[in-house]
Amino acid sequence: MSNPLVDMQKPDVIFCIGTNMTECHPVAATGLKKAVARGAKLIVADPRRIGLADISDLYLPLRVGSDTALLLGMAHVIAREGLINDEFIKNRTTGFDEFFEHISEWTPEWAEEITGVPAKDIEKAAIWYGATNKGAIYYTLGITEHICGVENVQSLCNLALMTGNIGREGTGINPMRGQNNIQGAGDSGALPNNYPGFQAVTDPEHQAKFKAAYGREVDLEKGITKVTALELCGDSIHAMLIDGENTLLSDPDREHCEHALRSLEHLVVIDIFLTETAELADVVLPATAWGETDGVCANTERRVQRLRAAVPPSGEAKPDWWIIGQIAQRLGFKGFDYDAPEPIFNELCELSPIYAGLDWERIDKGTTDILNNQWPVPHKGHPGTPRLHEETFANGRGIFSNVHYRDPAETISNDFPVWLTTGRRLQSYHTRTQTGRSQGIDYLLSEESLEVNPTDIEKWNLTNGEWCKMSSARGSITIKVKATNRSPRGTVFASFSFADVPVNLLTGSGYDPVTHTAELKVCPVRLEPL
Repeated sequence: MSNPLVDMQKPDVIFCIGTNMTECHPVAATGLKKAVARGAKLIVADPRRIGLADISDLYLPLRVGSDTALLLGMAHVIAREGLINDEFIKNRTTGFDEFFEHISEWTPEWAEEITGVPAKDIEKAAIWYGATNKGAIYYTLGITEHICGVENVQSLCNLALMTGNIGREGTGINPMRGQNNIQGAGDSGALPNNYPGFQAVTDPEHQAKFKAAYGREVDLEKGITKVTALELCGDSIHAMLIDGENTLLSDPDREHCEHALRSLEHLVVIDIFLTETAELADVVLPATAWGETDGVCANTERRVQRLRAAVPPSGEAKPDWWIIGQIAQRLGFKGFDYDAPEPIFNELCELSPIYAGLDWERIDKGTTDILNNQWPVPHKGHPGTPRLHEETFANGRGIFSNVHYRDPAETISNDFPVWLTTGRRLQSYHTRTQTGRSQGIDYLLSEESLEVNPTDIEKWNLTNGEWCKMSSARGSITIKVKATNRSPRGTVFASFSFADVPVNLLTGSGYDPVTHTAELKVCPVRLEPL
């Protein structure tokens, strides 16, 4: 996120796209509700009529997978109406002339044909965002879980750059993280192309730095993504360790995923419960849960926070860092003889420029300033950086991207005439590894259902509350039908949380070529009554 969460209350125009924030980030969404109550205009773009749409000033019900077309149409209108920030573009960006020429052909009428959103509404959204002095963009996995996820994000960046809505209070481009320490995982180097602190593994300077720090040779090439790793299971990959992820439920194309994991000679899973993935493992190592763990977390706004154990671990459970360190030592690696999380965090701070001003002592003391300790913290005594890009961009100038619209990997056909999109629900978290074991939560939501527009229920001979068979090119599942106007005609929705309704058995038609993020938000299906 370029801006802190407190800024959510400060924009005059808020553009939310591909984010069901009131269900997926309900606490953070209270800031957005306060902004709306104060009088801020809210624009919501989403295929479903989510809760945010109910409080919006303008709802754009675009077809699944058509985000890039919508954003190109908005960019066209902003340029056409002269709402660009000339001074910001001149002083802080590059490539605008080519971009200006590029977007001249992507009219709102063209975007309407692809997205289904009326051209007049695309124009209104663009003018509201382009004309304001404080416009903020919020998005989540509804933007990134597509084969064009990178282009979607670049398109959002284009809007912010051409209007100068970045680097100031109440503005910015703000992706809401999907899990509590996903940001911290990336910061720590859990990415195939970066060392800790987002330092590129292919940079000779970084290679020399980590070679000296670790006292051994380091890989000189990028690592592989999980998508590639699963493709290579049973071929060049014979063993795998999965830590804290229920891969079998959360990954697309479940049959492919299960086949890959069963192809391994040895599978190790570290988790706090015996998940569906752990049941396939040869060895399961019990980890400590959140309330049993000491450590540090970096949240969605880049704020680094101390975590303190509330209760002792159960049984033989151990912290993840201890388990991984023990495995490393048994494999013959030196430098993993940690006895507490403190030296691990201090090592991260010593090696990562964005953490250079932090250490365990500073984090352990805490702070009463909610805008403190947000990286980058480049040196000791630095308070942190609540807002990114205030004076300059990391690469010097913001770069305009000349993106093009492209269809999803699979589109509807006679065989599969219905759009399926997936997501999360307020009552159940992710794959229900934890929330599925709560009687209270199970009372609120005990089973998964397929959200279908009432008109489509009648058209497809389905029955509200009864079961149907839903099929894609990868397989079939049975799921209960639920009539709701939240789903537009021709599009259905289900979460991937329930093991007995494995929705991700159907998904997996394609991946973003840059990030290898699966296209979980778009899947053509066929529905049949049972």
